[in-house]
Amino acid sequence: MLVAVYAIFALAATSRAAVQIATKFHEAPLAYLLSALAAVIYIVATVALARKGSTSWTVALVSCSVELLGVLAVGTLSVFDPAAFPDATVWSGYGEGYLFIPLVLPVIGLFWLRRTARVTSD
Repeated sequence: MLVAVYAIFALAATSRAAVQIATKFHEAPLAYLLSALAAVIYIVATVALARKGSTSWTVALVSCSVELLGVLAVGTLSVFDPAAFPDATVWSGYGEGYLFIPLVLPVIGLFWLRRTARVTSD
């Protein structure tokens, strides 16, 4: 289920970033590049979470951690300095445009990785 949600977010973020960059990049380049970065992180996390092995576990850990840091940083900046993001990103307002799932998803991913750490280290 976790991999499926990550895959949906990978598709959604990639589609959104592609349309934004292709049609109105000049309006908010930072916001659109952040959406593209989020898309890449969701893709990497999806693949890493779907695969087994210690390398995939490590890649998933790093991608979920970077995702959480990104959501917290962009979310905080977008709340306290809305002018910095004239158009929304996946992570703006802590993911409010996506029902705050971008904020919750990496936390769930990190808990799942912690739970499975013993399994992959054997």
